[in-house]
Amino acid sequence: MGDVLAYVGAAVVLGWGVAHAIPVRTVLAGFNLTDLDNRRILTMEWLAEALTLVLLGVLSVIITAFGDGSTVGLVQCVVAAGLLAMAVLHLLLGARTAIRPMQICPAVLTISAGLLLTAGLI
Repeated sequence: MGDVLAYVGAAVVLGWGVAHAIPVRTVLAGFNLTDLDNRRILTMEWLAEALTLVLLGVLSVIITAFGDGSTVGLVQCVVAAGLLAMAVLHLLLGARTAIRPMQICPAVLTISAGLLLTAGLI
């Protein structure tokens, strides 16, 4: 049962990371940036978060599939803690915006973290 929870949690965070990367142009257009440096920085940060989410999802899948014993649970709990930290950051900053995906991001990250944490503790 723990493996199923881990795979579902990993799939959610991995999918959210991919979905995060898709609307980069739309997000940039919404900020109406004229300075090229600001545009590059926002693009870099937006894609860095998407990449982080994808890598955490992939790490969770790999450790669940190929890890041994207590290492699996430890890594799943560490990934869950990282997701919870990101959820708090989004809750404090991103959820206060009018952008709907930013408002639901804390819930998505918390759900993924809960699944991974449960899997890691089983």
